[in-house]
Amino acid sequence: MEGIGGPPMPQWGHDAWRMYQYYLDKSTPHTTYRWIGSLVIVAIYCLRVYSDQGFYIFVFGLGIYLLNLLIGFLSPLVDPELEGSDGPLLPIKRSDEFKPFIRRLPEFKFWYSMTKAFCIAFVMTFFSVFDAPVFWPILLCYGIVLFVITMRRLIGHMIKYKNIPVRKVLLVAVVLVRIESQHT
Repeated sequence: MEGIGGPPMPQWGHDAWRMYQYYLDKSTPHTTYRWIGSLVIVAIYCLRVYSDQGFYIFVFGLGIYLLNLLIGFLSPLVDPELEGSDGPLLPIKRSDEFKPFIRRLPEFKFWYSMTKAFCIAFVMTFFSVFDAPVFWPILLCYGIVLFVITMRRLIGHMIKYKNIPVRKVLLVAVVLVRIESQHT
């Protein structure tokens, strides 16, 4: 019997997918090892791009995608600006109700999407049809400006609503606010 959308997947494909999902599920609690593996993949990708001296459009696109993932990872599930509340939703005093920070993009999905993106970009570096000639310093400058502007807005939003999920981000935010106040 055929299902909706065409013939059923061959048995070997189904078995391969189940094996893949099994190992993916087993890797879930091993956060440190997952990130170390991802860093190895990132290093291999960077070496490949450096040795080829090309594929800068993919590097730029990958950077934009990673910035989008980072925004989702650092953003709360419920945005206080969209809720229409007047003040912060997280507790400020001991008498306030405790509301934990729930991310819009959980850590596992952030890791998985990032690793998958680097793997896809790595495979695409083997096809010269994707290597568009570009002047990479312009892309680098644009990427840095985009990152700084986006993170400044996100950190300002986190400070405004007092929902800082990472303490190191707080230190960066304080430095950025002090630099901004010195320039005005």
